[in-house]
Amino acid sequence: MNYTTLETEIRNGVAYVWLNRPDLRNAMNDVLIGELNDAIARAIADKAARAIVIGGRGTAFCAGGDLAWMKRAREMTPEEARKDSGNLARAMRMLYDSPKPTLARVHGPAFAGGMGLVTACDIAIASSQAKFCLSEVKLGLIPSMISPFVIRAMGEPNARRYFLTGEVFDAAEALRIGLVHDLAQPEALDAKVDAILGHLVQGGPVALGECKRLIRDISGRPIDDSVTEETSLRIARVRASDEAQEGIAAFFEKRKPNWVPTAK
Repeated sequence: MNYTTLETEIRNGVAYVWLNRPDLRNAMNDVLIGELNDAIARAIADKAARAIVIGGRGTAFCAGGDLAWMKRAREMTPEEARKDSGNLARAMRMLYDSPKPTLARVHGPAFAGGMGLVTACDIAIASSQAKFCLSEVKLGLIPSMISPFVIRAMGEPNARRYFLTGEVFDAAEALRIGLVHDLAQPEALDAKVDAILGHLVQGGPVALGECKRLIRDISGRPIDDSVTEETSLRIARVRASDEAQEGIAAFFEKRKPNWVPTAK
């Protein structure tokens, strides 16, 4: 698929989706968001893709909203504005709900909606020089669509500060508050991402999706009889699957299971 604002490729079992508006620091507009929805959906559906990486070309991951797009948004009807906002929410929800692991490769600025993309992913690896900002309040706006993902990542106390101040913070602070999982020097960022991907593609495709669902369903619940029963039933069901039988057989036969991609 040819896009005007993205680059995509599948390599070694990984679907890469690159935001590709480097002259505008990968700022979002309606075209980019529409193409992003399409690219994520295609990556989820493609059997050759075992994981999905979101990254940015040029000097930024994503600098937030495109100014020309934001100017046009001022003239939208309430219904047009709701639909426009819903497209970005849909892209983040697809990343969050994807049965395949998703990883954000973050370098340079990741502002506003860019932070939404980062936090919608399962794993975020950032350059030590990355910068983050929730700048919406300084425009008289709120980080509404991205809030469920950002608050889950950084927690309510940190959200209270950064939603309200709109201040820029660095990669070390992003790591401290849980917004990203690990940091790397700029020249080592791809090696760090590749190392994580190397682990992800070893996991059974069905098991990875079941793990994501397990986290969503169990997180925050009390450890009571219903949770004990539910988790016992889940492992019994998964253990009986063809994938689990193949994984266990491969372990005892000292070979790679049949889902591990061959490097090209």
